[in-house]
Amino acid sequence: MEGVVKPCPVNKGSEIWVKDAVDCTKCHKDKWPNEAQDLCVPKAVEFLSLREPLGMSLSIVAALASLVPLIIFFIFIKHKDTPIVKANSRELSFLLLFSLLLCFLSSFLFFGQPGLVTCLLRQVTFGISFVLCVSCVLGKTCMVLLAFHIRRPSSQLKRWLGPGFPKLIITGCTSIQTLGCTLWLAISPPFPVKNTASVPGKIILECNEGSSAAFWSMLGIMGFLAMASFFVAFISRKLPDSFNEARFITFSMLVFVSVWLSFIPAYLSAQGQNMVAVEVFAILASSCGLMSCIFIPKCYIILLRPDMNTKEFLMGRGALRPPKSN
Repeated sequence: MEGVVKPCPVNKGSEIWVKDAVDCTKCHKDKWPNEAQDLCVPKAVEFLSLREPLGMSLSIVAALASLVPLIIFFIFIKHKDTPIVKANSRELSFLLLFSLLLCFLSSFLFFGQPGLVTCLLRQVTFGISFVLCVSCVLGKTCMVLLAFHIRRPSSQLKRWLGPGFPKLIITGCTSIQTLGCTLWLAISPPFPVKNTASVPGKIILECNEGSSAAFWSMLGIMGFLAMASFFVAFISRKLPDSFNEARFITFSMLVFVSVWLSFIPAYLSAQGQNMVAVEVFAILASSCGLMSCIFIPKCYIILLRPDMNTKEFLMGRGALRPPKSN
């Protein structure tokens, strides 16, 4: 009898039959049976590629978004002596813009085929950049709160809290995250792997995080700082200032926390390039939320409402109001 192909199990392929041969041979892990299940063919390779629509769209958004902190920086530099820029420390604002730029740029490490260097750098760069960013927000929030209480004649805070207090917060929080990431890289660093088991018929090129505890601890530090910033900004939101930055910071932290709380279940349920895309989207969305809520109101006043960009207005009790029509 001439060779007839005997059906094989779905997870196996078979060599082409010859006369009197009756056997099924399992495919190599990098291969998969063809539709006839009579030959092993290479599996499709998947990663977040810049040549595919998903990767291309996210990279374009990341590139455009990374330009915005630079534009805001030059606007602030040009108007650095105006009251709205000097309020609540120009240095903190510039450092926050720099950290936002790093956050946007860190997303580019997630594109393309994972290698040893990108696997080592992607989560660490993202984690340190975001802690620097959120600690700057926390520092700005503390400045708003302290500036109000220190103005009171009976305040005892003047004795031990000065302009260096926000810098201490930023340095301490960023150092803790940096130390944790350094230990992560030294003890159980991430490395590239070929995942052949998660999705049938595909080889997923991804990064094994090495220590999942270190990864979630990194996110935990970031989340703790975000909640602390939200709490301080929330209790400061009704301070009697005409431009109370705490209100904008409260909303920015609400957006930030909402994005990352949504990220966790989406990240855990996604696979392949979708898992990477979820993290990139969370990075971009949270960074845009922070930048929009904190800096867009200031840019609005600088560029479109110069009448509000005065010391008299900022020291008054007015609120942001549209110009009166004649």
